[in-house]
Amino acid sequence: MAEKNKYQSRRDFVRNAGKLAIILPLAFIPVALAKKTSVNGYVWQIDPFKCTQCGQCKTNCVLTPSASKCVHAFQMCGFCDLCGGYLRQGVKTISTGAENQMCPTAAITRKFVEEPYFEYTINENLCDGCAKCVKGCADFGNGSLYMQIRHNICVNCNDCSIARSCPSNAISRVPATAQYMPKDKSHSSEHGAKSSG
Repeated sequence: MAEKNKYQSRRDFVRNAGKLAIILPLAFIPVALAKKTSVNGYVWQIDPFKCTQCGQCKTNCVLTPSASKCVHAFQMCGFCDLCGGYLRQGVKTISTGAENQMCPTAAITRKFVEEPYFEYTINENLCDGCAKCVKGCADFGNGSLYMQIRHNICVNCNDCSIARSCPSNAISRVPATAQYMPKDKSHSSEHGAKSSG
C-alpha cells in the first residue's frame, strides 16, 4: 500500500511539473511583449515635419492594416467647410457622399459645429495609413492632419520596413518616454526655429 502511495505521489509530481511547464512560459509572454514594445527604450515614429505623405506607410508595414494612422491636431484645424483632407479635389458638390470623400475607408467623420465650421475626427480602427487625407490637408489646408505610428498596434520591429522604404527619412527611433511627435502651432514654431538656425 505504501508502494502505491509513493507511485501516486510521483505521478502527481509529474502532473504538477507538466502544468508548471505549460503555465510558466505563458506568464512571461506579457514581459516579452513589453520588452518588444520598447527595444532599448526606443520606438519607431514619424516626424510630421519630414513626412511627404507618400503612401509607403500603408503598403510597407508588416501589419495589415498598417500601425501608421492619421491623427488630427485640432488646435491647428480651421474647421473648414471645404476641407482638403476630407473632400477630394474637384468635387462638384460639397457632400458627405463616398464618391466625394478623400478617405477610401471612410475613416474621417465630418460633424457640423456652426456655420461655416465643421469638426473632423479620425476613426483609427478604419484608417489604413494611406495618408491621402494628410496630403490633401497639407496641399489645400493648414496641415492639421498628420501621420503617427500607434504603439498599441506597432510590434516595434528591429528594422522597420516602413522606415527602410520612406523616401524622406521621416521615420526614426525616438525615446519610448516621448513616443509621439505632436504637430501643433507650438511645435511647428519650435521646428521652424530649429530648421532655420
